Amino acid sequence: MEEKAETTDIFLWANQTDAVKNELTLEMFLFNKNYTPYEVKLSKSLEAQARTLFVNDLVNTVNFGAGTGMSVRDFELSEAEENVLLRTDVEKVGRAETLLYLIEKERSDILQFSETEHEFKRVKGILIKVTRPDGKYFYVAKAVQQSNVLPGAVSWQLTGDTFAPFEPEVGVKLPSDNQVLIVDGNIFVFNQPKFEKLFQYEYKKQLIAEKKVEEILAKYQLSLPDGMDLQSLVREKPGVVSKLQKLEVGDISQDQAIEYADSMQLDLMTDDNNAIIIMDGRDLDMFVNLINEDYITSEITGKRYVIKSKKALDEPEGEPPRG
Repeated sequence: MEEKAETTDIFLWANQTDAVKNELTLEMFLFNKNYTPYEVKLSKSLEAQARTLFVNDLVNTVNFGAGTGMSVRDFELSEAEENVLLRTDVEKVGRAETLLYLIEKERSDILQFSETEHEFKRVKGILIKVTRPDGKYFYVAKAVQQSNVLPGAVSWQLTGDTFAPFEPEVGVKLPSDNQVLIVDGNIFVFNQPKFEKLFQYEYKKQLIAEKKVEEILAKYQLSLPDGMDLQSLVREKPGVVSKLQKLEVGDISQDQAIEYADSMQLDLMTDDNNAIIIMDGRDLDMFVNLINEDYITSEITGKRYVIKSKKALDEPEGEPPRG
């Protein structure tokens, strides 16, 4: 078992990096939604801009924070606050750990990015490996917003007073905000929502979901195939994880859920002991929708619907729920 990463002194790191900021070597990688990395070259004319965008602004933020009393706290135990920098271990963030492993251990297998073969519209983020003259290195990650991507085939460029076809295959407006720094097994989070989305690391939501699953297992009789457990199945369903955040477990009983499914003509299965059978993610979705009362039948058309969001009519806006 790997030892927990020693917490990097982020303020010392910033000072040391600032001292050699003009001697840094940058290597750029793109990664897609499957967290497959691709190499991409960075032209000499862009190196100075890239240093500012990915390194200098981040270093300046940390140095400024050192003068204003910035504190570093564990991501899993804290919320984002002004002048607080959140930190976690790389080994806790599986997708980040996989990316770094591929870059550091299987570099020869990483392909050069090609728009014709890999399509930039599938790119999720940019990862810059920054190496100092002493050989120490770190990574800076930023999310790519596809709304900031210009496909060459459908874009125009304005030169002076004339529109002309956009010559590059793709144009990209890179994010200017600081998002994620990875150094010596530590991840420093400058933008919590973007970090969570970039690496699909929603620790706090998952923690709540796990507690809800424990409540569900205590309240309902469920039957799952051998080798499958409900916690693992829920982790693979982001929509279910989100729905469990506000679910009141137990409002609908086991018998009521089964009757509800029958009235909605759903294919809910039960075994000889009346346990609800959950074979896969589809069954899980159905079960959670049932105990959250998410199915309705229109009294006008008779059609059946799944409710995406709902607000009780007896809870007017501005008044607390009655309970």
